Amino acid sequence: QVQLVESGGGMVQPGDSLRLSCAASEGTLSQYTVGWFRQAPGKDREYVGVIRQNNGYYADSVKGRFTISRDNAKNTVYLRMNNLKPEDTAVYSCAAGFPITSSYRNYNAYRYWGQGTQVTVSS
Repeated sequence: QVQLVESGGGMVQPGDSLRLSCAASEGTLSQYTVGWFRQAPGKDREYVGVIRQNNGYYADSVKGRFTISRDNAKNTVYLRMNNLKPEDTAVYSCAAGFPITSSYRNYNAYRYWGQGTQVTVSS
């Protein structure tokens, strides 16, 4: 069993940066593929990116601005978000599991999910 807890969200201005954390209180996160997803009010959940081993893959909407990394010693995966835009406003959540490559974007293809952390980008 893996329990995931996200943190690091908040309210920032356009152009600012944030780093979200996805910490596993149980289980070894390094064994898992970890995806990041977001959901804005009134919209469907959206794939943000994924890290498999130490390789990150990203949605086109965030490519070049967001970076996913791991700190295995801290059992944590990070989502670094730069040059934030108002359209990045959403609840961000992480998920861990063993999705096949073609299912990275499918939230339900993962095995464990966190509760999410709010990110608000507004001037």
